[in-house]
Amino acid sequence: MKLENFIARRYLFSKRKINFITIITGISVIGVTIGVAAMIIVLSVFNGFNQKVTSILVNFDPHLRIESANGELLTDYHSIQQKLDKAGYSRSSPFTLTKGMVSSEQLNKVLYVKGVDAQTVDKVSGIKDVVVLGEFDLKNTGEVGGIVIGRPIAGELRALTGDTITLLSPVGLEHSLTQFVKPVTKRFVVRGIFDSDNKEYDSKYAYISLENAAELFELGDGVQGVEIRLNDINESDDAKEKLKEIFGNNFKIMTWYDLHKDFYSILKIERLVAFIILSIIILVASFNILASLTMTVIEKKRDIGVLKSMGATDKTITKIFLTEGVAVGLIGMIAGSIIGLAVTLAQKYFEFYRIDSSVYKFDALPVELRYTDFIFVPLAAFVLCFLASLYPSRKAAKQNPVESIRWE
Repeated sequence: MKLENFIARRYLFSKRKINFITIITGISVIGVTIGVAAMIIVLSVFNGFNQKVTSILVNFDPHLRIESANGELLTDYHSIQQKLDKAGYSRSSPFTLTKGMVSSEQLNKVLYVKGVDAQTVDKVSGIKDVVVLGEFDLKNTGEVGGIVIGRPIAGELRALTGDTITLLSPVGLEHSLTQFVKPVTKRFVVRGIFDSDNKEYDSKYAYISLENAAELFELGDGVQGVEIRLNDINESDDAKEKLKEIFGNNFKIMTWYDLHKDFYSILKIERLVAFIILSIIILVASFNILASLTMTVIEKKRDIGVLKSMGATDKTITKIFLTEGVAVGLIGMIAGSIIGLAVTLAQKYFEFYRIDSSVYKFDALPVELRYTDFIFVPLAAFVLCFLASLYPSRKAAKQNPVESIRWE
């Protein structure tokens, strides 16, 4: 064993009575351990939550959406789909999205009414797979259209499959106020009830056919846009750039991320805030290492003088105290990594921390451990501890051996 490592080990693990320096050193180890473990766990929770929510969103939403850049309806959406087919994007479907009011014997409720092509909607959305009661049938029966609504909406309206509800168009409402005519309404029979595990959609969305949407909202032959689904969601950004080249500036191309940009921006901010707070914990622990080493240097002033008088170089003295400081950080880093890894894996496989599924739509707190986090967090903590050890180590090396021994 090298002399520097031997002396550093004696200073760190020697049997001595507990004093202020040993307490500060212990706090440093605990601080680094808690900081590293907490950061690994929290980042894993954010990763898991992000992954879980994204899987729910993209199962319901398209990967890409094409709309007119000026907000006008698209009357030539068939040609858009033909261009998409030629470019290799064969999974596309037109849609309209308008606010309307649903009315039943129980209450009135404002919601988003999405007009879709029942023959192609399953190419871009998993809506048909989440119908829990009835079926995704939008066909007309005489003058009555078919509608599929979310489970919370059905609960509020106290409607089951086979029940009839009425949709009121905001366009018709405007006409009734300005021209004293009867508002545009249409009766629909509830053909299906869906539950997508997304409270935002389930409580606000209803599906009808494109033809009924055009009639109810006076859209003519136009649609709001065309939705696209890819084989790999990770290709969304590349596909967006390719479609921009094909369609030019007259169209607005949005990815699934763009559609939920506000939500993901909030999630990023929360992750950043958590990262900063936990980084401060590790930083404080690093300052404790600096403080404990500085006090150790003062306590071992005579030892430093003796070592120097026996021929120890400044480099040797620096290595002794630097090794001690790095060892403290290394112990905390390893302990924190083990705890963080153990807690994360335990939650992933045993789901010991349960949450309210009626609120979050999953039974346990989701986690996803990324190797980049598991490597970067301990490494960053180690670097901070190393930097905190430099100053007292160099200060120890600069001491005058004669002065150190004289006053003992």
